[in-house]
Amino acid sequence: MPRSTLSWSESAVVALICFGLFTLWSVQAVLSGFPDARFTDDGNWQMVGVELVLALAALLYLRARRFDIASLYPQPTLAGTGIGLLLFVACWLGGTLTTSVLGVAGEGDVIAFSFDQTSLASRVGLAVVNGSFEEVFLLGVLVRGLRGHGLSVALGVPLLVRVLYHLYQGPLGVVWVATFGVLLSLAYVWRQDLWPPVLAHILWDIVPTL
Repeated sequence: MPRSTLSWSESAVVALICFGLFTLWSVQAVLSGFPDARFTDDGNWQMVGVELVLALAALLYLRARRFDIASLYPQPTLAGTGIGLLLFVACWLGGTLTTSVLGVAGEGDVIAFSFDQTSLASRVGLAVVNGSFEEVFLLGVLVRGLRGHGLSVALGVPLLVRVLYHLYQGPLGVVWVATFGVLLSLAYVWRQDLWPPVLAHILWDIVPTL
């Protein structure tokens, strides 16, 4: 029978396959003083390719471990789409609120994102792949897989992983990402449906570039 839980070592392998490279790049950016992020079409499509390769590697590993891979494919529904839209708005408001309350919105806490050299097609393509990739493996695999170790572990470990590979965004970005991750995780635990978080993440990646 397919499994839906993971051991600590299996979870670590999935996290390393999917997010190890991005965490390394993120740490390098921190050590370099948080350089601004400038996107290009070539860079966007290369990132799409990298995430697809990593997803395939992770899925092959999970299949070998008899994990329930069929449950990892988001299934769009009208109700789920509505919840995803509301979740996107909630994440935006939540990020604004937390950064304001914590008082970390200083000029030095923000890195600049430039999308001037990107087409709408590459932005949407990257958003769809990236949003699906991150939420499928953070929520569908790690949150779900670690639930046997307790809810706090199932929520906390994937959130830590999410924050680590977003360190390059600086203190303000980390607060936004953490708030975003908490809300998406709670929505997934509530409904056990990947589509709303995936849709919210896709919108999160597209809207700021418009």
